[in-house]
Amino acid sequence: MLAIQDLSKTYNTGDRALRGVSLSVARGQMVALIGPSGAGKSTLLRCINRLVTPTAGSIRVDDVDMATLNGRTLRHARSRIGMIFQEYALVERLTVLENVLSGKLGTMPLGRSLLRRYASADVERAVRLLTEVGLASQFEKRADALSGGQRQRVGIARALMQDPALLLVDEPTASLDPKTARQIMRLIHAAGEERNLPAKITLHDVPLAQLFSDRIIGLRDGLIVFDGAPTELTDDRLTEIYGEEDWNATVDTDGENASDNREESRHRLDALEERIDV
Repeated sequence: MLAIQDLSKTYNTGDRALRGVSLSVARGQMVALIGPSGAGKSTLLRCINRLVTPTAGSIRVDDVDMATLNGRTLRHARSRIGMIFQEYALVERLTVLENVLSGKLGTMPLGRSLLRRYASADVERAVRLLTEVGLASQFEKRADALSGGQRQRVGIARALMQDPALLLVDEPTASLDPKTARQIMRLIHAAGEERNLPAKITLHDVPLAQLFSDRIIGLRDGLIVFDGAPTELTDDRLTEIYGEEDWNATVDTDGENASDNREESRHRLDALEERIDV
């Protein structure tokens, strides 16, 4: 479904964000991208839908090379890629329903898109999607009246409104509390699974990546240093991705190893989930 070959990106400043990245993603597979800040995760996502133009390499989505497109052909190809943003990217003054419907603008004739004249079938579908993400009673609210979790739900519905062939998700839980973050990840996972959609998700939260992805790719300095199943992401591999100072060498004030503390935290979280609905 998605095949990337020798993808590189060097910015005008001379910074090399990606260095010959190659990978493929099968239909229906949920892939988490992890790595330290500046590793190239967001650049990789933005190269795929050409919000950033790569310096070299190919990006094939259903055999269409995104790296070679421009103008109308790029707009058409981009309309088949749903994007969910960290900062939501909603139009604050528009209603929830109008924001979801804006997912159709890329495929509408110019005149209708400028006037925002949507077909009744599109309105009905937008309402169904809002119901699916738990916002059935909120569709008339303005976007600026919503909480962070509600805004992200609107972003999910808007991306699905495009009827995409691929989902790209950039740090969807960065501004959310732990419970809401899990709810959002569960929604994204369910949406991809039900529609057999491949998804690439950048995450800083490693436990969330392990819980909700089929495969994890670790980036460091623009290179893939890990590509495997969540169960293969050991402390040694995390050290390879993030650096030793963030993992094995980290101790708490009592001198206990951080890996032991993480294991204890996981047990506490599992016990908590048995008592509350997350």
